[in-house]
Amino acid sequence: MQALIRKANIEDLVPLKEFLERANLGTDGLTAETIGSFLILEDGNSEIKGTLGMEVFQGAGLLRSLVVSPGHAEREIFVLFDQMVKFAKEKGMESLFLATNKAVTVPFFELMGFKQVERSELPGNFFNSEHIRHILNVDNSLFLKLSL
Repeated sequence: MQALIRKANIEDLVPLKEFLERANLGTDGLTAETIGSFLILEDGNSEIKGTLGMEVFQGAGLLRSLVVSPGHAEREIFVLFDQMVKFAKEKGMESLFLATNKAVTVPFFELMGFKQVERSELPGNFFNSEHIRHILNVDNSLFLKLSL
């Protein structure tokens, strides 16, 4: 069956939260107001198979909640990222950031065009995000930036 990537809507809020919780990811900041900044990968039966979200800040976005169910091709992950970059550009953003505590994922993100940055290079308004405050408390957190 054909996979589809689409922007999430309010009807997706509960199923998306459940999907993220099954993947042991937090859902802080995922609300009726922010659901429109998430992309959903779904199968032909409209079942969620992946997601990528973005917290929107002035001029920049913070990517979060990248989850893809086992058995889905790397190509679908690339398409999720590509669609998110297009979405961020449509919103007038100049850069995208992401955080990871898994150094093994850095080469993948670098392949996508991200470059590792220091915490001091994060936009100041990011520090108002509960998600960022949580990340800053995780050992070995790495930050990456993609200029758009």
